[in-house]
Amino acid sequence: MISVTVTEASQVAETRRRASGVALSLGFDETAVGRVAIVVTELATNLVKYGTNGEILIGIFEDETGTGVEILALDRGTGISDLAAVLRDGYSTGGSPGTGLGAVRRQSQAFDMAAWPNRGLAVLTRITSTVSRASSVALGPVPHFGAVGVPLRGEAVSGDAYCVRPHGKGWTVLVADGLGHGPLAAQASDAAVRVFRAHDHEPPGRILASVHAGLGHTRGGAVSVARYDADRGTLVFTGIGNVAGGVITGGVTKRLVSLAGTAGLVARRIQEFEYPFTPQSVLVMCSDGIGTSWSLENYPGLVGAHPTLIAGVIYRDFARGRDDATVVVAKDPAS
Repeated sequence: MISVTVTEASQVAETRRRASGVALSLGFDETAVGRVAIVVTELATNLVKYGTNGEILIGIFEDETGTGVEILALDRGTGISDLAAVLRDGYSTGGSPGTGLGAVRRQSQAFDMAAWPNRGLAVLTRITSTVSRASSVALGPVPHFGAVGVPLRGEAVSGDAYCVRPHGKGWTVLVADGLGHGPLAAQASDAAVRVFRAHDHEPPGRILASVHAGLGHTRGGAVSVARYDADRGTLVFTGIGNVAGGVITGGVTKRLVSLAGTAGLVARRIQEFEYPFTPQSVLVMCSDGIGTSWSLENYPGLVGAHPTLIAGVIYRDFARGRDDATVVVAKDPAS
């Protein structure tokens, strides 16, 4: 994803230009690009007026709900006490017409937001190239996974990568963190995804062993694989290195075990660990760019939000700032 700092009015135009460029790369027509421009301008303007340390993430989503532009607006300000009120036209605390977030929602095929006192505001919007007449009334379905992936500031590419593949009524997830950062790290993590796609039908331990063997020509990295078996109500997790994972169920977070090593270089043992996973559970997987202290305990209601919004809040509040940062969130597809 593209990260744009938004703390002053001069940065609004740059944010709009970057978002419009992503839309054009997807083949959006002039009208659809205009909708993206409206949304990102409103979000960036709100960050300048009301936010603290504002940041907008711009990326591409592709899942069972469709394909399009995904935008996250994140700030660390005082937050909002009444989320419903800010979506009503005419509501404003800054003397503006008060149509910003309401307009954003109407232009979006997916929209979610979250705020807590003194913990800032996080807004997610997804925009597709076409919009149905009904989309202005009822937003589309929520996918079962979402992610945020941001390269180290100053780098053109991220050394992290992820992939989610369906498996029966559940899914299999891989997160790879190439050693270091930059193009060579990206080469390693991209290779991990290619091997994963060729072996995703196999048990997680075998997938990881294949990835380990397939990364020998790269600098290597940390890699973890998780599989949710909906029929058994279990999650199998296996990892080499420090791609961390956690399962959140009923407000309790169970940290997942990954063994020491570097995929492609040294892996003394590959072992699968099994954990309970219910339709209400949430899986979070993070690269080393996210601090291991992440938790959702101080974010009431966030576990029920759009998976990408969950990932965005974890990134905002727990990114280390000295490495590529990736967060993948996955839920039961039927939930």
